[in-house]
Amino acid sequence: MFDLLTSAAASAASGFDVETATRAYLDTLQGPARAQSDAYFEGGYWLILWGTLVSVLVDWLILRFRLSAAFRSLGERITGRRWIVTWFTALLYSLAGWLITLPWTIYTNYLREKQYDLMSQSFGGWFGEALISLGLSLVVLPLLIVVIYALIRRAPRSWWLWSTGVVGLFVFLGVVIAPVYISPLFNTYTEMDQGPLRSKIEAIAAKYDIPANHIYVFDASKQTKRISANVSGLGPTIRISLNDNLLNRTSEAEILAVMGHEMGHYVLGHVWINVSGLILIFGLGFFVASRAAPWAIRRYGERWGVRDLADPASLPILSAIFAVYMMLATPATNSLIRYDESAADAFGLDAAQEPDGFAKVAMRLSEYRKIEPGPIEEFLFFDHPSGRTRVHMAMQWKADHVKDPQIVIPAKGYLDQ
Repeated sequence: MFDLLTSAAASAASGFDVETATRAYLDTLQGPARAQSDAYFEGGYWLILWGTLVSVLVDWLILRFRLSAAFRSLGERITGRRWIVTWFTALLYSLAGWLITLPWTIYTNYLREKQYDLMSQSFGGWFGEALISLGLSLVVLPLLIVVIYALIRRAPRSWWLWSTGVVGLFVFLGVVIAPVYISPLFNTYTEMDQGPLRSKIEAIAAKYDIPANHIYVFDASKQTKRISANVSGLGPTIRISLNDNLLNRTSEAEILAVMGHEMGHYVLGHVWINVSGLILIFGLGFFVASRAAPWAIRRYGERWGVRDLADPASLPILSAIFAVYMMLATPATNSLIRYDESAADAFGLDAAQEPDGFAKVAMRLSEYRKIEPGPIEEFLFFDHPSGRTRVHMAMQWKADHVKDPQIVIPAKGYLDQ
């Protein structure tokens, strides 16, 4: 405490003011660039609502035209095994939903990203990766749904609780295998070249006993302008990765600040915290669905060709209920993630000791995140701290820990690099 008070007094004596230093960074985003950043992010608020409405509409159409009942009946004509019928129904339902929502997906994930100059890919490249994602979902989702419907049949009163555990297991397996088997389907990962920068990253990792045998660079620039990095995997699949945009568009101080942040997620156990929190949120969603779905089936099941909750034709009902629930749970999921991101920010500042590098990175993220939201807006819609919050944290750290800190006036145009 004495050291912090001494540092704060020294900052005051040197004329360093946290608010002024923060404003010096925030003012580098002005005019059309700021308007575009705000418009892109604020448009995302509406995408949450419209995306939910589209999802519910698709499920309603599938029920209205008795498609899920037709999928189930076709499966029953092929085999008498209930789990195969469920798998077949889930497979066709997933494929039908993907096809029906494809125009919406093209707009939100491709055209809108192109409109805001955030997409590097051609449509063909983007669509090819969308097909890979579809293939993965057609492998994983039907298997998950088979297990959930088996639980509905075996434990009709408590299936929602057991299903929560199953989803947690699937998420855990995804965390373990994704870095090795899934991420390389979309990007090429190569070992980072030996040199001073890698040595500094390894030194930070060594301070916190983070395995740094493998530090990878991946070619995200073929898809997007966004900068990112991560410490992913568990056990033998742990790896440090940073994308080529981070290497090519930012300074060494910024790179180290980002890597310190990402290492914070690993050291602080955020994988476990986030997975546990999301499982609790999913569990409540399953509970809500276990109460709402039977009511909907009693009222409309005959019209839709759905026999009961254990009938895989009820899948669109569960999906629609869960879509609405997850929309309403957005502030909870955002707050869970934002809390961990803030903790990783604090860790990264201590680990890398690059407050100005951290502030510059926070400003670069304004390409697609609104820089100065109101407090309620940040609580509801931000799954990361806002740019202003992050820059202010960096400048406060600078005031508290740097001897004779100076206010940095960023060079004009550095955000365009």
